[in-house]
Amino acid sequence: MFFQLFLRFVNHLSTMAVGFRSVIVHRIPVLKKYMESSRPAEVILGEQESLPCIAPLLATVEETPHMVPAQVRGHFPQWLNGYLLRIGPGKFEFGKDKYIHWFDGMALLHQFKMEKGTVTYRSKFLQSDTYKANSVHNRIVISEFGTLALPDPCKNIFERFMSKFKLSVTDNTNVNYVRYKGDYYVSTETNFMNKVDIETLEKTEKVDWSQFIAVNGATAHPHYDPDGTAYNMGNSYGPHGSCYNIIRVPPEKVDLGDTIHGAQVICSIASAESLKPSYYHSFGMTTNYIIFIEQPLKMNLWKLATSKIRGEAFSDGLSWEPQYNTRFHVVNKHTGQLLPEMYFSKPFVTFHQINAFEDQGCIVIDLCCQDNGRSIEVYQLQNLRKAGKGLAQVYNSVAISYPRRFVLPLHVSSNAPKGENLSPLPYSSASAVKQADGKIWCTYENLYPKDLEKEGGVEFPQINYGQFSGKKYRFFYGCGFRHLVGDSLMKVDVVSKTLTVWREDGLYPSEPVFVPVPGTSEEDGGVILSVVITPDQNKSNFLLVLDAKNFEELGRAEVPVQMPYGFHGTFIAT
Repeated sequence: MFFQLFLRFVNHLSTMAVGFRSVIVHRIPVLKKYMESSRPAEVILGEQESLPCIAPLLATVEETPHMVPAQVRGHFPQWLNGYLLRIGPGKFEFGKDKYIHWFDGMALLHQFKMEKGTVTYRSKFLQSDTYKANSVHNRIVISEFGTLALPDPCKNIFERFMSKFKLSVTDNTNVNYVRYKGDYYVSTETNFMNKVDIETLEKTEKVDWSQFIAVNGATAHPHYDPDGTAYNMGNSYGPHGSCYNIIRVPPEKVDLGDTIHGAQVICSIASAESLKPSYYHSFGMTTNYIIFIEQPLKMNLWKLATSKIRGEAFSDGLSWEPQYNTRFHVVNKHTGQLLPEMYFSKPFVTFHQINAFEDQGCIVIDLCCQDNGRSIEVYQLQNLRKAGKGLAQVYNSVAISYPRRFVLPLHVSSNAPKGENLSPLPYSSASAVKQADGKIWCTYENLYPKDLEKEGGVEFPQINYGQFSGKKYRFFYGCGFRHLVGDSLMKVDVVSKTLTVWREDGLYPSEPVFVPVPGTSEEDGGVILSVVITPDQNKSNFLLVLDAKNFEELGRAEVPVQMPYGFHGTFIAT
């Protein structure tokens, strides 16, 4: 009976180990413990150096539910018609209760509508059950990843004690917009998604993954086939251990009320440690394969299950364990068959894959990688709201994210030579060497010039997804992170390994979204959209449009409202 109860706890609480919003809440000494080992010497700030305060970018703002016109400077292309939708945390307290971690904040939905060179803006808080419950009680009543909801002080001692055993999983889906069967949802990595009307930004339906398939949630970064078939991944926990599940959602609706009906698990991969599965935020996909990366950032299911009883946030259940190597699992997405090859590399953490493709009997997968999984332990609001030297200390403690390429040879023969590089690709220095025990040891190729380190590394990678996802490609776009949030935009050429940067002092751009020029076949034939914000109350935030070829600014649409720094989004053409 105890084990069954434990599993019920795990089924609910382990879903809370959420992605890039899963930045772990620990105590301040962590900052000093890991500061010296996180960055190369040439990019560590000195004791006398400081960083400008970014606290206003991480503060509660008011929603702007009615469309406001933006002032366009320069120009937006006449062909650029549609919505740029973005999401992120926008409210960090209820009454006297304050969220501890940046990514715990309530979801704020943003919409920029572009039409024949004009731009309008609106924003609304997602009316999730979590948001409404917190608002009614004027305090935090549902725990988030880094913030534990405290018992109601108005209840008696017995009621407060019993409340530790009551489970409420957040539906504060503040990470990304995702698409299933033509509908748009806002998602995190719990078992809940919220369907939204992209024109009004109103929530229309709450959807629970676990009502359709036996998973405890799904990532906020699905992949899509050209026909609209969606693939995702989610964990499941049971008496036979932990599994990583590959999910397929069909592209078409059966009836008007259809959501993710027809979703199915096409492959389950057993965790190397049943009670300590790996955390993951995204995965790779080519034309024929899914690539799952089992990394040594572990979720301790016992700690997750008992976190409320112990008075700890869910974040206490994650740990970086570099004594384990990172492993790549490859699954045929058509048959659901897990390939027998065992690919390993030295330990690293990845949150976002860039792209993956097949070439000459190999899978090539490009990732943003960090060598120190402990660095995420410092992303508390009290750290990020520091200024000057204090913020510089936080910066020095965070590992740089590097773009790297791995090559995984498919269908390796038992007679394949040991100790030799099995990769036949002449354009990549990445190697895959078969060892005496049959495992294939993978060594990466760096995809960046040396000056990327000075940009603080790169994250939030985006490509020309519609035309080059799963295919051989040349360019990706991302944010540089010299100030702990994005402070530059960059275009990386993975062939020539060159870098083009857009930056203005005091401005903080968000994830770049590529929009192709209609009818073009050129990989970088299009524009980059990015929401740029500033902590300076005397300056306007704006939507930036860059020429994707030369990274020159075409225009900006200024809006007279405050915006917090967000996460992900998408462009929908009209």
